[in-house]
Amino acid sequence: MLIVGFRGTDIKELDKLIKNINKYNIGGIILFDIDSPSKSFPRNIINKPQLKKLISDIKNKTRKDLLVSIDLEGGKVNRLKPKYGFEYIKSQNQVAKEGKEEANIVSKKIAKELKEMGINLNFAPSVDVNINPNNPIIGKIGRSFSSNPKIVGEFANIYIKNFQKEQIIPVIKHFPGHGSSNKDSHLGLVDLTQTYKEKELLPFKSIIENNYKGMIMTAHIMNKNIDKNFPATLSKKFIEGKLRKTLKFEGVVVSDDMAMGAIVNHFGFDNALTLAINAGCDMLVLSNNGKNYDDNLIKKAVNSIYNSIKKEKISIKKLEQANKRIKILKETFIL
Repeated sequence: MLIVGFRGTDIKELDKLIKNINKYNIGGIILFDIDSPSKSFPRNIINKPQLKKLISDIKNKTRKDLLVSIDLEGGKVNRLKPKYGFEYIKSQNQVAKEGKEEANIVSKKIAKELKEMGINLNFAPSVDVNINPNNPIIGKIGRSFSSNPKIVGEFANIYIKNFQKEQIIPVIKHFPGHGSSNKDSHLGLVDLTQTYKEKELLPFKSIIENNYKGMIMTAHIMNKNIDKNFPATLSKKFIEGKLRKTLKFEGVVVSDDMAMGAIVNHFGFDNALTLAINAGCDMLVLSNNGKNYDDNLIKKAVNSIYNSIKKEKISIKKLEQANKRIKILKETFIL
């Protein structure tokens, strides 16, 4: 149920990671380039041959069905940059301006690049509707296909189709929609109560109805009209209510990074993990990508969840449901 970030560009540096993946049955890893927020240390990507070997070595020392994930939307959100030897990928906003044929070309290019590296999960496409063009984390940096939810759904479906053809698991995000925000949830809790529009759900609805097999990522955003107490990632009303019951999504729900300011500054690490699982998150992202890298984060997270189970704060049934969904996902795309 955990997707974890790590330091290191070579298998020789990763004894602890390999032991943790095998000991705790970790679901996946997330890759970052060295231009991540914590610039003081290398993350995982130097160039094409190095990355391909790193991924292959990790899979060989753990298991073949390990989820190897990355953020590659295009534009500003792309870990596989030209300076590491990869092709430039246009932003989603730029692609939509150029039309569906361009979307087809670009998404095929992304899928082939990922497959060649051994990456099997992409946190893309973003299906946020561009309600606020000055939104610092979506609209302003070209991450939305359009301000029209119908167009967002149509372009996202092109990306999804081409990812799935190459057995790349797509992840649509950020549920229930981050497009109307005026703040960045990496830094703190974002309240959309006054700005959220119901049409932000429409791309999710149209994609799910198109027999969607991939994952959905939650947003760390508050909408007090839905849940007065919790952001979507920690909210049963959003995940079990809106996503499962209303939109009828049966696949894997993954949290946005649990170390983002919106979560840890307001709910604390242990409490947030418990709340997220109880709310219906099947997988939790622990990017470990902040300024203070925690070498023991995996062990802490596993122990935290285990202690919550022992104290009956998390039911075994929740874990069984999550593991069943993850198993179906892996059988669909990887096994």
